[in-house]
Amino acid sequence: MQENESIIEINSVYKYFDDKIALDDVSLTIKKGEFVTILGPSGCGKTTLLRLIAGFQTVSKGEISIFGSDITHIPPYKRPVNTVFQKYALFPHLNVFDNIAFGLKLKKMPKAQIEKKVKASLKMVGMTDYEYRDVDTLSGGQQQRVAIARAIVNEPEVLLLDEPLAALDLKMRKEMQLELKTMHKSLGITFIYVTHDQEEALTLSDTIVVMSEGRIQQIGTPIDIYNEPTNSFVANFIGESNIFNGIMLDDRSVSFCGRTFDCVDEGFGQMAPVDVVIRPEDVYIFPVSEAAQLTGIVQSTLFKGVHYEMAVLSGGYEFLVQDYHSFEVGSEVGLLVKPVDIHIMKKERTCNTFEGKMIDTSKVEFLGCQFDCLPQSGVQAGDKVTVEVDFGKVILHDNAVDGTLVGEVKYILYKGDHYHLTVWSDWDEDIFVDTTDVWDDGDSVGITIPPDGIRVIK
Repeated sequence: MQENESIIEINSVYKYFDDKIALDDVSLTIKKGEFVTILGPSGCGKTTLLRLIAGFQTVSKGEISIFGSDITHIPPYKRPVNTVFQKYALFPHLNVFDNIAFGLKLKKMPKAQIEKKVKASLKMVGMTDYEYRDVDTLSGGQQQRVAIARAIVNEPEVLLLDEPLAALDLKMRKEMQLELKTMHKSLGITFIYVTHDQEEALTLSDTIVVMSEGRIQQIGTPIDIYNEPTNSFVANFIGESNIFNGIMLDDRSVSFCGRTFDCVDEGFGQMAPVDVVIRPEDVYIFPVSEAAQLTGIVQSTLFKGVHYEMAVLSGGYEFLVQDYHSFEVGSEVGLLVKPVDIHIMKKERTCNTFEGKMIDTSKVEFLGCQFDCLPQSGVQAGDKVTVEVDFGKVILHDNAVDGTLVGEVKYILYKGDHYHLTVWSDWDEDIFVDTTDVWDDGDSVGITIPPDGIRVIK
């Protein structure tokens, strides 16, 4: 197999746990020798995907192949993969040597060959003099190395790593990141690595797969993912971002935060709603001068070790700025963004859209509830309709019983002067809400939609 050929093919894979969709139509190609990181928040499906590749869980629908052979229903021990778990899963009653040799002994390999392979794998992970130590006397970093040695001693084509650095302290984690990268190059095998740590993904990977809610959001190199996020979720999840609602006036011209800016993006059309992303390190901050595109007042200044992070309020919009120079809270500053640093993204949606049914000319049913709407002409009871609701028309209540239906806040995106929330309704559908109120992830809320917020389309 050539280096650039695919080793793993995941085709339209679904995974259900009872009524919950853990993976929703996931397709992914992984090349031989790649370091691929599956990245996303808790509950996004990344570990489930890893376990399906390993064979520890079964696919509900779809196909997984390795070397072109369908292994969807092949048991784990027959797959050319090995897994390093977050908690390492070392045998406490065995020393380092016997932990690493365990799989080889099961294969009835000759003793001399086992010893040769174990010593070679210990050398690869920098643990040459530790073969007879008890594993419970080792540090977290050393145990992690032993777990990797135990996996690579079997010479797998693919090494699966499920958040293997999560239990380590920051200094050790950074050291192990570099060691893993070096190890990957020397071994030449395919690494598939699961993490929720964005910096870790950017540091280690050839390719990053960003996941959210069981779906792949973007696949790309670390540079592509950071500089060219495909949607607001990726932009917000990978590093810090300023994200604003904008209007693409024409090619290379966009309006946001109350003024027009030159940019380099084309092909969005005229007067098209867009999301605008500006990284904090790409905002120039300086004493007010004629060069400023915007002026604002510094709201906060934090020293972050390498740079200062400042929040600047300009015309009602908050900009996050990172710079090597600090400005005191309360000082007036100028801001400037170069056209090349303004990234335009197509909006995923411009309003909430639901399937509904008319109860009568002024009442419509959707999301499992009946809502009053403005009197509708040309419709009658029983008609199937599409219901549109603007994000800003949805009202959230602290007390869940005050709403027409109940939901839970599950994603919060700050957009400069308001929050864009994703609320999971008790009807198992997302409702998107624009609000200036502050909510926390996981808050239980009541949801109300007033009659003038409902548009009925037959």
